[in-house]
Amino acid sequence: MRIHLIAVGQRMPAWVETAFADYAGRLPHEARLVLTEIAAPARGKSPDLERLKRQEGDRILRALPRDAEIIALDERGKSLDTVGWSQALSAWLPSGRDTALVVGGADGLDTRILDAAHQRWSLSRLTLPHPLVRVVVAEQLYRAWTLLVNHPYHRA
Repeated sequence: MRIHLIAVGQRMPAWVETAFADYAGRLPHEARLVLTEIAAPARGKSPDLERLKRQEGDRILRALPRDAEIIALDERGKSLDTVGWSQALSAWLPSGRDTALVVGGADGLDTRILDAAHQRWSLSRLTLPHPLVRVVVAEQLYRAWTLLVNHPYHRA
């Protein structure tokens, strides 16, 4: 089983790549985290936001693994605590089915992605910068796994 983080945006700062790689590397093989970066369309001076979201949506739809459980990370989604992430991971692992966590661009996700999603999660009521979202997702997945195996990383 793989967990895919599909995120709009490329060329992240070095600290983001380092932190993401660190947490992703801590996960066991059976919960491998794979990042797929989606190029954001050029915005221009007077961007048509709906067209841009559709273009991002097209690229995301092509990147989604076949038959994956799709979770859209959306500000209006369900807020889960760490235990909730751990419970979700616990359900994903024995299924053998890939899971895709999807992060849209600056203007959010295209409605086709939201409609295709099996679930919608919110990481926070705060607006987080997209580079930080990658790190938060990787860290929370690692923390969720440590709860499942009683590793001392998470001390609740």
